[in-house]
Amino acid sequence: MGATGDVVKARYSYNYIQQDGQWKIQHHHSSVMPEEIAMGKPITQDEVRDLFGLWNDALATGDPKKVAGRYAKEGVLLPTVSDVP
Repeated sequence: MGATGDVVKARYSYNYIQQDGQWKIQHHHSSVMPEEIAMGKPITQDEVRDLFGLWNDALATGDPKKVAGRYAKEGVLLPTVSDVP
């Protein structure tokens, strides 16, 4: 949802790096979908689904250490489209 509570289309960006033999999120960003976007070379839906699944499974545990474990040591998490903490 957006800051106003309206349902909005959004996009999510994750940059991954490999640390200690595991893929870690280095950067995560969520934003409202712009009307037109320039796309680079797409990854497969299965790759996206698998990577998102790893992050979502960690989030579902409610354990902040498991969620933080999906991010790189110097990862950056930017706020979502909501202004509610």
